Amino acid sequence: MDQDPAERPDAADADAPTPGRARPALIAVSLAIAVLGVGLDQTTKAIVQSTMELGEKIEVVGSILSWHYILNPGAAFSMGTSVTWIFTLVMAGVVIYVLTLLRKVRSRLWAVALGGLLAGATGNLIDRLFREPSFGMGHVVDFIGVRNFAIFNVADSFVVCSMIGICLLLFRGIGVDGRPMDDKKPRQGKEAGTS
Repeated sequence: MDQDPAERPDAADADAPTPGRARPALIAVSLAIAVLGVGLDQTTKAIVQSTMELGEKIEVVGSILSWHYILNPGAAFSMGTSVTWIFTLVMAGVVIYVLTLLRKVRSRLWAVALGGLLAGATGNLIDRLFREPSFGMGHVVDFIGVRNFAIFNVADSFVVCSMIGICLLLFRGIGVDGRPMDDKKPRQGKEAGTS
């Protein structure tokens, strides 16, 4: 029996949740992005460490973009260098939270954004856990230098881009399940009894 056209998902809404869209497929998308992102992050860091001296700077696009190898014990702009362990806990918390949130994802856009966030958080968490000077206190490898801005890495780029995407999704009112957030609010008064 054919489905009533009124009940069919709107084809124009590419990110609307549909009964046929399997959640495992979206989780797989997120995890694939995360694995690729972590691989890219750790590979570029390994290349930098094997080909550059600490503190070395190589201009790429004049003075606008450069490779500038540093080890960062803190956050952006080297803030919080004396409390590295806090950033380790924050990154671990982000990773755990994103993995938990993936169980609810029904939106392709959210799947991509969460995959990117998981990639960035995991990439820097690996540095915090396994790089010198000690477990949980590791210094993050940063090497992308932009004039009048911070020195960062691929993981940082994933975090920033993903957070921008998440903010846009929230601004548009799109929930993790792909439904408009307004649809989740309980109706009051006479509307609650109407069909």
